[in-house]
Amino acid sequence: MALNEISIPLNGIKLGGSLAIPPEAAGLVIFAHGSGSSRHSPRNQYVARVLREAGSGTLLFDLLTAEEEQAEAHTRQLRFNIPFLAERLVGVTRWALEHTGAREVATGYFGSSTGAAAALVAAAELGEVVDAVVSRGGRPDLAGDALEEVKAPTLLIVGAEDQDVIRLNEEAYSRLRCERALRIIPGASHLFEEPGTLEDVAAIAAEWFARHLSQRVSS
Repeated sequence: MALNEISIPLNGIKLGGSLAIPPEAAGLVIFAHGSGSSRHSPRNQYVARVLREAGSGTLLFDLLTAEEEQAEAHTRQLRFNIPFLAERLVGVTRWALEHTGAREVATGYFGSSTGAAAALVAAAELGEVVDAVVSRGGRPDLAGDALEEVKAPTLLIVGAEDQDVIRLNEEAYSRLRCERALRIIPGASHLFEEPGTLEDVAAIAAEWFARHLSQRVSS
C-alpha cells in the first residue's frame, strides 16, 4: 500500500507525516516516536507495515519541525518535554480524525522511548477518543500522574536485556488503572536490534490493536 506524504498544520507550524489507511480499516494507529527520532525511523516503519497488513491504518509524523530538530540536536530540551510532545500528539490526533476520513474508526497510539509517555498523557487527556496504546521500549514512567487517568487498554513491551527500562515499566504498570499488560521480549535489548525481536514486537502490537480497535467497530 502506498504511503501518502502529508503536511499537518498545527498552531502556525506544519509537521510532516506519512499516512496510509487500508480499505475497511478497523482503526488508525498514530505513532509517537522517541527522542532523537522521526517518522522515518526504520523500526517504526516496519511495525507500521505489519499493522497495515493486519488491517489497521497508520499515521507516522514528525513531532518536531525541521527547525526544532536542528535546535534540538544541540540543546536536547524538547525530547524530554512530555507535556509539549503530548500537546503536539493531541493536536495531530484531532486533525487526523477531522481530515483523514478516520472519524468513524477506532484510534490507537504506538509510542516508543519518550514518545510512549507522550502517548499516555495524550490518551489520558482525550479519554474515550483513544481505544488502545502500545509502548515499545518506552518510558511510560515519564507520564507521571496521567498514568492513573488512562482509560485505553495499554500494552507495555520491553526487551529482556533492557533491565533499567524494565524496572521503569514495572513501576508505570503498577500505576495504570486501565486494562493493561506487560510483555518482555526474550533476548532483546532497548532497540530490539537482535534477530526476530522486532518481529515479535510487531506481531504482539498487531494482535493488541486488532483486538481492541475492532471492539469499537463491532459495538
